[in-house]
Amino acid sequence: MTSQLEKAKTFEAIHSEGCFVIPNPWDVGSARILAGLGYKALATTSAGFARSTGVDDYNITRDMVIGHARTLCEATDVPITADLENGFGDSPDTCAETIGLAAQAGLVGGSIEDYSAASGSQYELGHARERVAAAVEAANALPFPFIVTARAENFFTGIPDLADTIARLQAYQEAGAHCLFAPGLKTLEDIRSVLASVDRPVNVLLGPMDGFVPVPELAALGVRRISVGSVFSNLAYGALINAAEELKASGTFGFTSQLPGPKIMDLMQAGTPQRD
Repeated sequence: MTSQLEKAKTFEAIHSEGCFVIPNPWDVGSARILAGLGYKALATTSAGFARSTGVDDYNITRDMVIGHARTLCEATDVPITADLENGFGDSPDTCAETIGLAAQAGLVGGSIEDYSAASGSQYELGHARERVAAAVEAANALPFPFIVTARAENFFTGIPDLADTIARLQAYQEAGAHCLFAPGLKTLEDIRSVLASVDRPVNVLLGPMDGFVPVPELAALGVRRISVGSVFSNLAYGALINAAEELKASGTFGFTSQLPGPKIMDLMQAGTPQRD
């Protein structure tokens, strides 16, 4: 198997090699399929994992997330970063502790967001910066590179204030964040403004929300990393719902025309770690 150090160095390197897509698996099977398809790195999805357990986002514990991450890291040879929500606590110390646990699970990166689901609001900027700084300090103390992605949740949580989003990302950059992320940016101009305001790698979620553009266009702007969040898991559940509704309503099996056949196991096998 590829060691955690090797995964970490690979993950660090691809952040300086241009734009790459980092898709989001929600279980071992989807992780191995994505690795088998040749993706260079993977990122967990908190919403996708939560729904695989029968609950919605923000209803899973830190222990559940860390256990899930450990399972995925052991299941593939590609680097994996995790959606660590708000670090599972308000205090900087808790964020630092979460980074340590994430590293112990085999992860080589993790995101810390500035939104508390418990309070339903973003943290005050100074406190949010302290939380990122603590996470980065914990990551930098590890014996391998660990990429901390700091998230400004404005657009994702109903506060589409671009100026505040940029101010937050700049503060997180000053706090040492290795990668920056403002999910839900609405336009290409929003993305351009963010890219012009920071000098760390920027992750975007599916591109602008007002009309998704192809990866080459985002790469040309200077976007370094593109994730899909819970979209792949939602598509899988959507296919299940559509097939089950057809069968229940009409008793027909038209959905079987979409079955991928042996490709599923071929890709899972390709994405399985090769052990000596």
